This record gives sequence, structure tokens and C-alpha cells, in this order.
Amino acid sequence: MPAFSSSASYLVIGLGQTGLTVVDYLQRQGVAFAVADTRLAPPGLAAFQAQYADIEVSLGPLDAAYLKRFTHLVVSPGLSIQTPAIVAAQEAGVEVLGDIELFCQAAQQPIIAITGSNGKTTVTSLIGTMIDACGYRVGVGGNIGVPALTLLEQNVDFYVLELSSFQLETLSSLRAKAALLLNISEDHLDRYPDMAAYIQAKQRIFDGCEVAVYNREDSATQPSQGVAQSCISFGLDAPPSAQDLGLGWHQGQLWLMQGALACVAADHIQLAGSHGRSNVLAALACCLAAGLPLAGLQQGIRQFTGLAHRCQKIAERAGVHYYNDSKATNIGAVLAAVQGLQDEAAALWLILGGEGKGQDFRLLSQGLAKACAQGKIAGAALIGRDAPLIQAALEQHCRCWISSTLEQAVESLSCLAQPGDAVVLSPACASFDQFTGYQQRGEVFVQCVQQLSN
Repeated sequence: MPAFSSSASYLVIGLGQTGLTVVDYLQRQGVAFAVADTRLAPPGLAAFQAQYADIEVSLGPLDAAYLKRFTHLVVSPGLSIQTPAIVAAQEAGVEVLGDIELFCQAAQQPIIAITGSNGKTTVTSLIGTMIDACGYRVGVGGNIGVPALTLLEQNVDFYVLELSSFQLETLSSLRAKAALLLNISEDHLDRYPDMAAYIQAKQRIFDGCEVAVYNREDSATQPSQGVAQSCISFGLDAPPSAQDLGLGWHQGQLWLMQGALACVAADHIQLAGSHGRSNVLAALACCLAAGLPLAGLQQGIRQFTGLAHRCQKIAERAGVHYYNDSKATNIGAVLAAVQGLQDEAAALWLILGGEGKGQDFRLLSQGLAKACAQGKIAGAALIGRDAPLIQAALEQHCRCWISSTLEQAVESLSCLAQPGDAVVLSPACASFDQFTGYQQRGEVFVQCVQQLSN
């Protein structure tokens, strides 16, 4: 047990980027706090102690008795709140919250909140672009990489927050102007006991919101009754009611529609595939729910070209198209990419593999079975730690083999793919077995493709 006798009321747990922004925020508010980290030597510790010499720091495994000395635990999203010491403190009456809760308690402007298993960073960025195109000042942050508390320093008209399930677990004051749950697929089952717990965490985004936006093609995203003043759905079919978003024909062209209102021509969208259209529909639903003008939203949609590592077309070599979808770290993201791209190529060649995060790859096999049977998927090169698990699940449906490196996978597929085909890095797995993150994995893929000759 640490030998501290802290008079602080807040304990900030985690000295990563999020924790440091919490420290800065509490310091500016004049709140007494201490800091803890489960690591014995967290990066940046010396710099922190030089700046905050008078702040108590506890390192190493969390101690329940110590945690119970505080009234509030501000827990970084990277640490599970099911950690036994945190559970014991909470049972003793200590409040457990996160940086997003502190932000929501202080924020004065409307919040548009986005979560989902896949596509949330793209949609969050798109909404930010659309609001900016309407002439309003917007602050975009949260799980997207900009700590939410730093947005409070900006003079804005709207906040747009990407929220992970981990951030939602410690959130009770969101009350978003519009809250969006894009989709649900297996993810983070190394942290949740089952899918029901994961879905429950995601559904917290709707608590107290004015308008709940959900995917009518994914029943797990539909909010329970009474959590929102109104609900709007989106989907790739025709809108079922006047407030819902979908696709329809207008003057001989496919358009994104709200009810019978033609909003945006589909060929004005620069995001790839049907899942790109779905993301735009979701973003448009949120912005219309927030009362933003359609003309500005149309301009923002036309401007938005997408984000790196998210179904990004990077090159054409010898008539073969190459897509970098390195951010696809779960099964649902891969299925979305395949569904979105299968009609844009003669056949798809996939690169799959990495750290599977406890996912059941039989679901991947089932999800790809039809596309394989139709010849839409020609084969798959498998990389990383869990490549054998994917091979065992997938080999009954399509040709697949294990490549020792990503470079080897790209080289083999470049020899097999025919003009009109597409090679897609969409791993369904985390990257930390071979790379520092999905960004580096995507960058290596791009480099490999660039080195191919025409």
C-alpha cells in the first residue's frame, strides 16, 4: 500500500495522454488530486514529476484500501473498471468516472455523439466537416485522438465526440443533441464477458439524448423505449418514414433521401462502397437532427474524401486496385468492406490476420461464405499470430494460405490477382503482434504496393 495520506478528493488513474489532460484540467479547476498508474515506470513519469512536483504518485498494482481514500476515481479508458480494486472502491461509494464525464459536466454547447464497432472515426470526421461547411465553429475529439477536455479551451458552436465503449462505461451526463450508434459486431471480447455486456456499454450513448440515430439494418443498435425524445433510423433501403434516411431514385439518379426529400446524389460521395454511403447517411441523419442547413451539409459531403487506413484506395498496379483498410480490426469491419467493395471489382483478394482479440473466426467464415461461393472473394493471404485460427475457419470456403510477413502477402497476391480485381488489406485483427499499430501496418502495406511494378 502506498505510504501516502492524501487529502485529495480525486485520483487520476493512468498517466497516458488522456490522464495527462485530466491532470491539466483538474489543476486549472483548482481541484486537489493525486495520480496512480498500474505501471512501475510509465513513459513520461520524470517529466510529469518535474512539472507537478507536489502531486502524489502511486505506481504499480492498484490497492483497494488506497483507492477508498478518495471520493472520485478518474479512470483512463485503457484500464477496465472491472479491475478488482476499482470495483471494491466503487462498492464502498467512491465515484468512478472518466475524462468524457468531466467534459460533459462542463460543456455548454450541443454535443453530437458517435459510437459503433466500425466506421465511427470516419463518421465523426465527416460530421465535423459538414458542420464546418455550414459556417459553424466545431470541436471534434474524444476517441478520435483529440482528448475531449482540450476542446473546452476552444470557442465553438458544436462539439462532435467519437466515443468508445470503454469511455461510455464511465459516462452519465452526456445528454447529446444527437446520439448515433452505427453498428454492432464482435469486438473487445478480451475485455467484456460476452456480447450482451458489450452492446449494453454501446447503448449508453442514448441515455438522455434528444434524438437517437440508429441503423435499422442492425437490430442491436436500436435504442430501448424512453431513452430519447425521438428516434431516426438510417439504412441502404428506402426510408420507411418521413424522418428516416435511406436510398431512393430521383430524376433517374440514386440519391440519399430523408423520407421523400432528395438530399444528396449518391455520385457526389467520395467514400468507397455501399458502407461509405451508409456512413454518409448516418452523418446526415445526425446533422439534420441537430437542425443544420441542408445546403451546407451537401457541400461538406462533397468535400469529404475519407480517412487514411479506412477502405482507402491507394493505387492501381497492372489493372489491379489496392485498398488500405488497416483500421478494420474486427470481423464486422471486414464484412462491411467486402460488402461495400465486392461489386466494384471482378474479385477480391484479402489480407487477414494479426491479434484476434478473442473473436470467433467462425463468424468471419460464415459472413464470407456467400461471397466466396459467388466468386467475389478469390483468396486470402493470412499474416500474424492468429493466422492459423483464421485459416482453420476459412479454408472450407476459399483458397487461403499463411504468409510470414505483410510484404510476402502483398507479393503473392500481386502475382495472383488479375486486371479488374482488388487486393484489400482488411485484417479483422489488431496489429500489435507485428506492428506498433494499425497506422504502421497500413503504411507498410502502402510501401509494399508502391514498390510493385506496373
